[in-house]
Amino acid sequence: MERVEEIAVTQWVRLCGVAEAPAVGQVMEAEANGVAICLANVNGELSALDNWCPHRRGPLGQGWVEGESVVCPWHSWVFHAKTGVAEYPENERVEVFPLKVEGEDVLVEVAEAPVAAEATGAGEESSSEPAGE
Repeated sequence: MERVEEIAVTQWVRLCGVAEAPAVGQVMEAEANGVAICLANVNGELSALDNWCPHRRGPLGQGWVEGESVVCPWHSWVFHAKTGVAEYPENERVEVFPLKVEGEDVLVEVAEAPVAAEATGAGEESSSEPAGE
């Protein structure tokens, strides 16, 4: 039986224009390639986090900024804008996406749809060689 592995391929996608980005101390919801993003402006620096709080899937992009963190509007879970690590409970986090500004565009690096790749295990014969040789 052949193993099939998924290969994650990422790409830079326009999230919004610089003029549309949230003001300092604000957050907003955005979407890139079907991925919901919380775009936060913490002390003048933009961060892109997974928009869904792991507690009850509250929309972080509807929350607010406190210090260097984004606060979930539903139950006040707090996530550091650069690391995604929660203040409480321990070991909780949200994904943080690479972000860059090019010209007037805010770009985020997100995964494309997974691509299936066949992987052969050690010791399996290659199908490119003629049989019986």
